[in-house]
Amino acid sequence: MTESAIAQAAMPSAEERAAATATGMSLALWARYTPDATAIISPTGNRSFAELNGNCNRLVRALRKRGLGAGDSVAIVLANRPEFAEAIFACTRGGFRYTPINRYLSPDEIAYIVRDCDAKAIIGDARYVGLLSDTAILCPDATALLAVGGAITGFESWDEALAVHDKHDIDDPQLGARMLYTSGTTGRPKGVVRKPNYSTQLEAITSAPKYQAGSGQMNLCTGPYYHGGPLTFSLQAPLAAGVGVVIMEKWDAAEALTLIEKHRITHTHMVPTMFHRLLRLPQAVRDEADVSSLQYVLHGAAPCTVETKRGMMDWFGPVLWEYFAATEGSGASCSPQQWLDKPGTVGKPPSTDHVRILDDEGKPCAPGEVGNIYLKGEGELGFEYLGDPEKTAKAHRNSHFSVGDIGYLDEDGYLFITDRDSNIIVSGGVNIYPAEVEACLLTHPQVKDAAVIGVPDEEWGEQVKAVIQLDQLPVDTSKLGQDLVDYCRERIAHFKCPRSVDLVTELPRDDNGKLYRRRLLERYRAS
Repeated sequence: MTESAIAQAAMPSAEERAAATATGMSLALWARYTPDATAIISPTGNRSFAELNGNCNRLVRALRKRGLGAGDSVAIVLANRPEFAEAIFACTRGGFRYTPINRYLSPDEIAYIVRDCDAKAIIGDARYVGLLSDTAILCPDATALLAVGGAITGFESWDEALAVHDKHDIDDPQLGARMLYTSGTTGRPKGVVRKPNYSTQLEAITSAPKYQAGSGQMNLCTGPYYHGGPLTFSLQAPLAAGVGVVIMEKWDAAEALTLIEKHRITHTHMVPTMFHRLLRLPQAVRDEADVSSLQYVLHGAAPCTVETKRGMMDWFGPVLWEYFAATEGSGASCSPQQWLDKPGTVGKPPSTDHVRILDDEGKPCAPGEVGNIYLKGEGELGFEYLGDPEKTAKAHRNSHFSVGDIGYLDEDGYLFITDRDSNIIVSGGVNIYPAEVEACLLTHPQVKDAAVIGVPDEEWGEQVKAVIQLDQLPVDTSKLGQDLVDYCRERIAHFKCPRSVDLVTELPRDDNGKLYRRRLLERYRAS
């Protein structure tokens, strides 16, 4: 079926879509209505909606045969590839609880999450055999170990396990749930248990342009699916709406532009680090790129400087939508026009009581006053940290919860993020927010990336240190370091400026753009 024929074909009613969503069978719906439409394009294979749906049914049957039942846990350690989608949507309709795991963690960290989530099944990528062989040994309760893309000792072949099962829709679907793990910035990561309500995953984009199956829309996945942003917005949301996905295995700014033009990408999800890398491409590359097909670029996961976002808006047009959310729940979303009216905001909460700004004693802060951000949960208790009722209780204040973000609401009710509580540098009794200093440093033409941390200081308690990523280190590092300090002192208050600068060729960032700030802190505080 051609794309034009798909566009003219009858589409499911709102009632049919709601019923399919409630049982995790959205893919099955599109496999019936648009079976030949493109669901996935990737370096490791493509899928139509019919093919994708058929493999989901096969996987549910394979896992059930190996003893999994409703509520059992499935750990997923895969690269961005079609099988990731098959695993997720199989769990969604099979009633399983699935946990995608960051493949860049150490074997010990992966093994911890596999044990902590009580995985009854592990689906692993053969390219990570060094991580998964140990993990299998450390998870004796798992009854299903499936290897994708090659062999792993102790694992069955994914292809062989699925091949013997029927591709037709299962007749007893049950809505599954996902359990993502926090990044573990202050210790071991914790599993976040949320209600298995698929619609709540899309709260942050309720005011954004909607998907339209059969219209030729395509989503470009730029980040890793083990992270909640790309998983929700560049896998679950488009595919559940009948819109195809082009998968990048690893982020590359120039390649992203090529794929946007080649596949006429309309939707994508990015993080601010990606914007920064795109804007640093040679002007000739940027001028030649055709990005006119873009309708909607969603971003979040980290603060975006005003200069960076303005640069992207000038280039891509008013198509950037921002959201503020956490693994535990969502907070606000921001349209392009809202941001242009109030540069720096992450948007307006969906209701007047959805976001509360409280001081350290739990008292409400006045408009413009910086405090702890509390978000309204889903129901009386929006989420739980698996096996940690104390941490769950500590995060909540009645119906609202906090994950440590700091910010304020302005007089019009728009939310601004200042930093995370755990990132604050206290120097001489004064709070310094690293995000503000990083935003200043990132405007310097030689700075590719920047991280600001507090390191011990006998006199001041902590002093501000900047770790700067460059494409190439200069011969005289001390001169550039001092130039960067002077650059900051011309633009922000002197007490906020770095006292020392280190130059590196790589900062420890995850490929979803998240900075491993704890690794920097451990390195510099130890020395």
